[in-house]
Amino acid sequence: MKIALIGYGKMGKAIEGIAVERGHEIVLKISSENVQELTNQSLQIADVAIEFTNPHAAIKNITQCFETGVPVISGSTGWLEHWDQIKSDCENKNGSFLYASNFSIGVNLFFELNKKLAQLMSNRTEYNCTIEEIHHTAKKDAPSGTAITIAENIIALNPNKKNWVLGETADINSLSITSKRIDPAPGTHIVSYNSVIDSIEIIHTAHNRIGFATGAVLAAEFLLGKKGVYGMGDVLEV
Repeated sequence: MKIALIGYGKMGKAIEGIAVERGHEIVLKISSENVQELTNQSLQIADVAIEFTNPHAAIKNITQCFETGVPVISGSTGWLEHWDQIKSDCENKNGSFLYASNFSIGVNLFFELNKKLAQLMSNRTEYNCTIEEIHHTAKKDAPSGTAITIAENIIALNPNKKNWVLGETADINSLSITSKRIDPAPGTHIVSYNSVIDSIEIIHTAHNRIGFATGAVLAAEFLLGKKGVYGMGDVLEV
């Protein structure tokens, strides 16, 4: 499989290592230093693109992949207010798109565990749920896309939570997300249910970027030859 890497920072380099290890070829590497090389012509030599950039560049990059007919995997976060636009654009252009706020297999299993716990706790009003996430200081968005996914899954299953807020809150109907930026943390997410009697916590801690990179390559392998919009749940069949 020929892969275009749109975003060649630490994550892009980790993805490159896993992809080559799995027998794939990197045919295009785009970083902030050579964005002018991201053209329709250069993209078309790839079988699939993996996009890890920033909220400001992601929309343009994803749309360009649709225009050239190249399946695209995106792990960029902070742009989801444009989700409906991107989904519609993909469908109108008969494109192939897979988005995940986090490509780690462990995190996606953690998502499922979080949903199960949210179901169990949905009628336990004596417990208040909160989320904490810790990332390295280079991470630009807060809260993380992963924390937002966790929060949205809880809100969908717990009638006591109506929305999420960044920071601490006294509103029991709001789900508090606390964001911390500490080097060199690649990512920790903690979901806590606290009462006056006891506390219940589930925690996922990433030790390095290998899990994220492996999941992104697995997603690219999955998307090849398919049309439509997918997520990591489709890749992992959960």
